[in-house]
Amino acid sequence: MPSSARRAVIVGAFNTRQARVLEGETSDSITLTAIRGALDDAGLRVADVDGLNVLPGLDYLNGSRVFGYALGIPYFWVGRAAPGPASVVEAAHAIEAGVCDTVVLAAGEAGIHTDRAAVAPWTRPSNEFIECWGLMTPAEFALSAREYMWRYSVDPVQIAYIAAVIRNNGSRNPEAVYHGRGPFTAEDILASRMIAEPYHLLDCAMTAEGGSALVMTTAERARDLSGRGVHVLGGGSESWGPSYTHPPTYERVGMLGRRAGDRAFAQAGLARSDVDVFELYDNFSWEIIRYFEALRYCEVGEGAAFVADGAIEIGGDYPIVTDGGTMSHSHTGESQRHQRVVQAVRQLRGTSAANQVADARVALVAALGDIVLLGA
Repeated sequence: MPSSARRAVIVGAFNTRQARVLEGETSDSITLTAIRGALDDAGLRVADVDGLNVLPGLDYLNGSRVFGYALGIPYFWVGRAAPGPASVVEAAHAIEAGVCDTVVLAAGEAGIHTDRAAVAPWTRPSNEFIECWGLMTPAEFALSAREYMWRYSVDPVQIAYIAAVIRNNGSRNPEAVYHGRGPFTAEDILASRMIAEPYHLLDCAMTAEGGSALVMTTAERARDLSGRGVHVLGGGSESWGPSYTHPPTYERVGMLGRRAGDRAFAQAGLARSDVDVFELYDNFSWEIIRYFEALRYCEVGEGAAFVADGAIEIGGDYPIVTDGGTMSHSHTGESQRHQRVVQAVRQLRGTSAANQVADARVALVAALGDIVLLGA
């Protein structure tokens, strides 16, 4: 166990402006804007930073090193985990082990100008199953959703309700790309065109441009800063794959995140009922049910009933995706996973731009098999 002085704390959280297209911006420039914003929020300078996990665009290999050099940081720890919960947990481990003291996590994407008539470029990587047979991301994720709905006799209206809740959260959020687009009903979701059965257009994430960043440091350093820190209480990460080459059957992906969630709650010493807000990666509507079942909030096959009747709305027992998520707030390739953490931090600070959950003290952030628990 690390000493209390070295426990990891998030002290800076920032999203740039999000838009369908950010004219005049590049992935590098919008990521730099996010970093500056997060450091300002933390009350720290570049000179304080000795750890980086930076992903401009999709430059997984060199992003941190390029930015470290450009920012003038002579030597620095480099994180390798994917943005969002996984990178937060990795950075927390590094800080608590004394490998580094202050870490910037950032990602951004702009200047892509995605063909709006097609799915996003990152959902159709060069692969024989995509180029020949069309197994792009929406089709891949639809397979397990359709199998689940058949297996447990789920009405499509129950799935569409989830998308309506998330999009309505975004409609109320002035920072969301789709602010003011709503309200939606389940019937509105089902009336949108089919993309990959059972997913209609409004069941799916959009594409957008923007950046997001976080700053983490030790509890000891955080005490000297003026902002309100958010503690990393526990986390876990697991994966499966390789994607696009093996069928994502329900048996393969349905419980993704279960063991990671068990580890996160055990580390935090919390019960499931202690969580006040759920910032879940909402790439497709059924995934919300999958999260709640995998994380043991309800039995397998009971998720559709569990989320019904206002349970996941603001004011319900399990409020989800409070900024509008990838369906309504933004979807920027990878930085949207950081946005899940940024929104959790804002909820715990009581500074959400909309849909503030009253007295939120514990937040769960989940992105596929990556889980982190945060506490005010």
